[in-house]
Amino acid sequence: MAKIKVLIVDDSALVRKLLRDIMESDPGIEVVGVAPDPLIAIQKIKQLSPDVLTLDIEMPRMDGLTFLGKLMKAHPMPVLMFSSLTEQGADATMKALALGAIDFLPKPKAKLSSAIDDLSADLVFKVKAAAQAKLKKAVAPPSLSVPPKLSMDAIIQADKRRHFKDGERVLVIGASTGGTVAIEQILNKLPENAPPTVIVQHMPPVFTKSFADRMNTLSAMHVVEAQGSERLRRGMALIAPGGRHMLVGQDANGYFVTVKEGPPVNRHIPSVDVLFRSAANTLGSNAIGVILTGMGDDGARGMKEMKDAGAYTIAQDEESCVIFGMPKVAIELGGVSKIMPLQAIAGAVMGLLKEGGR
Repeated sequence: MAKIKVLIVDDSALVRKLLRDIMESDPGIEVVGVAPDPLIAIQKIKQLSPDVLTLDIEMPRMDGLTFLGKLMKAHPMPVLMFSSLTEQGADATMKALALGAIDFLPKPKAKLSSAIDDLSADLVFKVKAAAQAKLKKAVAPPSLSVPPKLSMDAIIQADKRRHFKDGERVLVIGASTGGTVAIEQILNKLPENAPPTVIVQHMPPVFTKSFADRMNTLSAMHVVEAQGSERLRRGMALIAPGGRHMLVGQDANGYFVTVKEGPPVNRHIPSVDVLFRSAANTLGSNAIGVILTGMGDDGARGMKEMKDAGAYTIAQDEESCVIFGMPKVAIELGGVSKIMPLQAIAGAVMGLLKEGGR
């Protein structure tokens, strides 16, 4: 099998070396070149035809966002962004994803030697995901060697004794690679009186706040990063905070969310499976589940539990996915009521509410 060809674009020689060493430690990846700024990168893209580009946002001569915008118009290709773990860096990352970047990683800090362990697995995983991503057509994810992963049992147990009453319908969404754009396309089509909505998008801390703030400006709904104990109400969407799991609960006054510390589930925190299982336990047929584009299988088993509990479940179709991983596994497990293109999902959700009278 041909190696994935990567071009590194970063103004720091130390970072370029760190990234090269990490990626070339994997036999499936070849770093074909490096560039200290976008102007040199343009020439190297023409010469080397890389499969994936890693791109820093803050660079001399031309910033990463300006370069990305030009690149996606002239020569679309999978781009993995490196962003500083700050509010400003997170805001820039949201813009990069909107411009067409496939995914991102927080940029290594000054102590590069201590960053290797934290960065290595994620970088290799995301480069391989980006190489398989299609900008116009989705494909099945590649087989990856990844560390053993914990299931949602580590955070929440399935409740086999659950009994549900008719109540407010709740929209429950999970996504990963390519999900920020997909979620935007759903939320900006929902009206201000849309059902209460809870969302897990795989992202680290700081970035989820910027993502929520961006969605709030683009949607008629009120979109916020969950802090814990928020009540679910119409016209409000809650996005799980990076670094913590989000669960749906119920008390005498209705539904609410909690956020909690815990280990990564399916390599992710927050995890879609954790949210979906909590929806299965708490909401039953009052839930509408949606699983969107993403690498791996997080959310697939939780969606099956939601469907078994009476929820109506929707998977984004292969054609409209950036990565047809999570929806594909959910479909294979029998956890999906309907497969549909991204642009149809918001209308389908509102149609279900009219049919159900809730």
